[in-house]
Formats: sequence, C-alpha cells, structure tokens
Amino acid sequence: MKLNLKKPLVVFDLETTGLDLVKDRVIQISYIKVYPDGREERENLFVNPEKPIPAEVVALTGITNEQVAQAPTFKELAPGLNAKFTGCDFAGYNSNHFDVPMLAEEFLRAGVDFDFSKCRLIDALAIFHRMERRNLAAAYKFYCGRKMEDDFEAHRADQDTEATYRVLMGQLDHYAPGVQEEADRVLNNDMDELALISKTNDNVDFAGRIVWHELTDSNGKPILGDDGKPKRQEFFNFGKYKGQAVIDVLHRDPGYYSWIMTSDFTGNTKQVLTRIRLRDLGK
Repeated sequence: MKLNLKKPLVVFDLETTGLDLVKDRVIQISYIKVYPDGREERENLFVNPEKPIPAEVVALTGITNEQVAQAPTFKELAPGLNAKFTGCDFAGYNSNHFDVPMLAEEFLRAGVDFDFSKCRLIDALAIFHRMERRNLAAAYKFYCGRKMEDDFEAHRADQDTEATYRVLMGQLDHYAPGVQEEADRVLNNDMDELALISKTNDNVDFAGRIVWHELTDSNGKPILGDDGKPKRQEFFNFGKYKGQAVIDVLHRDPGYYSWIMTSDFTGNTKQVLTRIRLRDLGK
C-alpha cells in the first residue's frame, strides 16, 4: 500500500550511547524519507558522539568507538538534517517516547531550533500496542509474515528502520477499510489519524514537565472553543507549582522561568517554556 501523504514522511531510528536525553548522544541515525509521489530516499549515518560508547552498547549494537571516531559529529550533520527534515512528518518505532525527544535534544545542542510541534509524529509501536500489544520482532512476523531475524541484523538503526517501515505499511494493509469487520479495528491511511493514535499522553514537552489541561467552568464542565472542542492550557507537571497554569506561575513568580532555564532540564522543556512565555508577551 502506498502511504497517503500530503507532505514527506521521515521514517527513522537512532542508536545512542544510552537512554539519558541530557547526557547521552546519538551514534547512528538512519532514515527513509518518503515523498507524497511515492519516491523514497534512504540515508544511514554514523555519528561521533564525542564521548566513549559504553561496552554494553557496543555489545548490543555492534557499533564500536573505532567506527565512529572519524564520523561527523551531530553538530556537523545538523544543518543538512535540518534542511532535509524541515516540512516533514516523522514516524518510528517507540519514537515518540525516545527517538524524537533525543533528536530534538541533539538539534538544540547543535544550535538548531527544530520545531517538532509543527510535525505529525507517528509511532508504529503505539499503533501496534493499540492493535496487538507486542514488540518489533513480533510485529514484523505478524504484519510481514516473516521472522525478523531471517531478514535483518538486530539492534542496528538501518535494519530496524527498514523493518519499521515495512511494519507500518503492513499495519495499513491489515487494518484497511473493508478488511476488518469491526469498526474500532479499522485504520485509515491518514497521517492525522495515525499521529492521533500514536499520541499516548498529554505532554506539551517531551519530558512531560509541562502537560495539557482541559479548562472547566465553575460547575466543572469543560469550556469549549469556537471549534466545539474543550479548551486546553499548559500546566506544570512537577515541583511546587505542579497542577498550576504555566502562564499564571510566570506572572506570579517570574524568577521560576530563570531557575528552569539555568537548571538541569532538557533543552526541549526550556524551548517549550520559552515559547509559552514569548506567546504571552505577544512576541
């Protein structure tokens, strides 16, 4: 099945030195850029993390310090990736939980203000959990009819990216209208719908320090906007102001913004908070 795209979709996967968004770094990025006309571009890049790769990561991925020693740093790759990714939506496997937040952090560390809030983020794992609740290998066997270990080398970004792309295509075939009898098991070939299914939380920032909160009136009923949907506002989800509107806190305690900006929060959290503050100031 050909993807129903109105703008390019980047299917990607990262390998990293670890799982800490602040301290760890990308060592491999692989992606398939799919255009609305069906064209596909593939690129597989090793990245110098500018820090040693832990032994357990070497054992898991097979990517050694020697392999990345002469590779470009992410900062060197960032301008080119920014140009290729701008105007695209993104898809991956568990990507909304880790790969997208890590990519956002790497861009910010490189001085590139890439705005993922303008992208639809499609997570094949969230779709799979919604439909079958299993891992990538099981998804590949279920949707593609083959054992993943027969077709791919495990724990390599380029291999996992290719498998994820095939799984996503298989999901759209398997749950296509007319194939499934139950209405709640139908999956339309629509990027808005796939992104909505892939969204598993109400986080405003990737780390979940700021979350969306529906506004209610004095009777506890949702306040509706012009579109008929409940109005939402950003609320802090941690610390002494947890459960309070971000804008209200910034008005009452302007120093709280400065504290967050100089503390050990992710770059994306700081980016989101700054955008809220600038919006409030009318800039």
